[in-house]
Amino acid sequence: MAVTVEQALELIYTNIKKTSLKILPIEEALGFVLAQDVVATHNLPPFDNSAMDGYAVKLEDSAKSVKVECTIFAGDDFHGELEAGYGIKIMTGAKIPLGTQCIVPMEDTTQTPEGVELPANLVISKHIRLAGEDIKKERLLLESGSVLNAHQISLLASQGISHIKVHKRPRVALFASGNELKMHFEQVESYQLYNTNSPTLLARAKELGCEVEFIGTAQDTLEDIEAHIKSALECDLVITSGGVSVGDADFTKEAFGAFEYKILFDKIEIKPGKPTTFGKVGETLVLNLPGNPMAAALNFELFGTSIIYALSGMQSKFINSINAKMKNEYTQRAGRRSLVPGYFDGEFFSPSKHFAPGMVSPLAYANGFIMIDEKIATLQEDKEVKFISTKFSFTSSKYSSLVTE
Repeated sequence: MAVTVEQALELIYTNIKKTSLKILPIEEALGFVLAQDVVATHNLPPFDNSAMDGYAVKLEDSAKSVKVECTIFAGDDFHGELEAGYGIKIMTGAKIPLGTQCIVPMEDTTQTPEGVELPANLVISKHIRLAGEDIKKERLLLESGSVLNAHQISLLASQGISHIKVHKRPRVALFASGNELKMHFEQVESYQLYNTNSPTLLARAKELGCEVEFIGTAQDTLEDIEAHIKSALECDLVITSGGVSVGDADFTKEAFGAFEYKILFDKIEIKPGKPTTFGKVGETLVLNLPGNPMAAALNFELFGTSIIYALSGMQSKFINSINAKMKNEYTQRAGRRSLVPGYFDGEFFSPSKHFAPGMVSPLAYANGFIMIDEKIATLQEDKEVKFISTKFSFTSSKYSSLVTE
């Protein structure tokens, strides 16, 4: 019996364990998922410092000329104290000397025979960066489950953290099956096709931060598919395309049966992609996708990405949608949950003009898709829809419906 999309996603999330851990230097941690909370060990800035190149002065010297006898540069260990009637020249980032009440930028002063003339109405603490105003000691900086990008790595470096505990990247193995398939570097005959699914899925898995192993293209025999499966089972996730329907040469699920394949669902109430299957061989997850290229790619975007996010250890592991409006009216045959590719311009969603499960070109020009409720036959112009991006990762720590109703 076919499961709903919601049931399929629940089975995915309740049957996946996060990948194991390792320690990396922060220079190599880009794109990894943090496996520990990070707490600030000291204030940032660690001391009051100047936000401008200027003069350290007292408020009582407003509109007066002050004598300047020394300069403090960033990195200087200055121990003098500022007195009234004097100013201290100071560079950006330099430690504020004792007795300073504000910093006056150089461009706001005038050089006079008596010294440096200050503007009137000086303001307390102006242009002074206070210790801890950016980060306070013992503040929680990063939570376990955060994806480390360049700016998170900045936080780690600001605290002198050199190594960090992360989840290993999910290891994904993939292969396609079909006697008619040839790789793009092989010669095809008039009755054969290029295997587009494997390069597509390989590229998408890499874009999602996985380590990917391409096992090859299997012939439509139990023996050859079993040999490919055996080569793939050391990975966290095996993704196949083709051989999961009900044709005479559809052997994929049968071949996995020789490895004690525990099927968690084998049909989904969705078009395209009803035969999509998910299960486990031991602790290795298995996603069997249809052979039709667009059906395989769209179902990977829903179910493959959900599996990878859950494996990765991400706190925000649930796919999220973006609110959009229909550019024009769209009609379809109601009765089954439908995936419709198209283009979102930041405000409006336009369905692809021509698409079918066996096509390759629509997704190359689309930047996402919508999932239409099975009861809906028409989406009116300006109707609000839930757009799911295939170009960017929009995720949430809480599950929310992805269905346009």
